[in-house]
Amino acid sequence: MGLFFSLTTPIGIAIGIGISNVYDDNSSTALIVEGVFNAASAGILIYMALVDLLAADFLNPRMQKSGKLQIGANISLLLGAGLMTLIAKWA
Repeated sequence: MGLFFSLTTPIGIAIGIGISNVYDDNSSTALIVEGVFNAASAGILIYMALVDLLAADFLNPRMQKSGKLQIGANISLLLGAGLMTLIAKWA
């Protein structure tokens, strides 16, 4: 995987530099492709956060036994998501 990453990153940069001369930022095709890539990236990040990170915490036996801890964790999760949404407004 390290070799794959070390080869694909420079190749992707070279492709980006190569097409930068003929690339129109405001064309409908470019906007659609950018939107699809952004949506795919966001979906992967949401999946990783929910399945790999949060699931381990919320399925912890200590968390399962304590109602107060579950309520606190859920409120913290929603508060964090809300604050990230607020920050995204200015990004």
